[in-house]
Amino acid sequence: MDKSKRSFLKKAGLGTLGVGIGSRVATAVGQAIETEKLPEAHDGKNWAMVIDTAKCREQGGCTACIDACHVTHNVPEIDNSEEEVKWIWKESYEHVFPTQAHPYAPESIKDEKLLVFCNHCDRPPCVRVCPTQATWKREDGIVMMDQHRCIGCRYCVVACPYGSRSFNWSDPRPFIKGEIRSDFPTRTKGVVEKCNFCAERLARGLLPACVEACAKTGAMALVFGDPEDPNSEVSKVLKEKYTIRRKPNLGTGPQIYYTV
Repeated sequence: MDKSKRSFLKKAGLGTLGVGIGSRVATAVGQAIETEKLPEAHDGKNWAMVIDTAKCREQGGCTACIDACHVTHNVPEIDNSEEEVKWIWKESYEHVFPTQAHPYAPESIKDEKLLVFCNHCDRPPCVRVCPTQATWKREDGIVMMDQHRCIGCRYCVVACPYGSRSFNWSDPRPFIKGEIRSDFPTRTKGVVEKCNFCAERLARGLLPACVEACAKTGAMALVFGDPEDPNSEVSKVLKEKYTIRRKPNLGTGPQIYYTV
């Protein structure tokens, strides 16, 4: 990150983040944004996730990972499908893998609902089109969003081929169910948001909220880690099991893998 961006974040971003959420939280989020790590932070050259669709399917209509993510990040629940905000959600197999679907696929696959969210692409088109650098890719591969720089042009929404970005058409805070968490800043009207691979949790030595929640159910359907580390669980899974990625023909290099 260049000095001008770091200076902007310190002077403008963190000053706003500190309002009402505490200096410790602002510092943690700021460090996650700036890629500066705390001593207990998870260290990785790159981050990826593997979703075991069979294990996920065995849980039926389980939404533990979605609920944990949305509660952790103060994601609003807006009933209007045209204005809804979502970080993790489920889509049909044919929608998730349009190029891998075919008319002779088993009915069980056609009816299957798969988890989808930001793919944290190796070559993210959203980053290329952003005119203000409000979205950018960290050295460890996480594609970040800085709502203080977002001008609401929605170029990134159009550029993302996975529909992984949501725009706040109205103030999202009245739509947050339950108590608003103080350890992650809320957003405002007119900005884009999406999954951030729980960068703020990684900076504190924690796993993504979705992975943690899935593990608590006993499903263990989500595996997260550094695929470049041969000793990591995600690396072992990628070597041992056949996995596919969404729309590989686009050349974006998604870092979300699915076992099928």
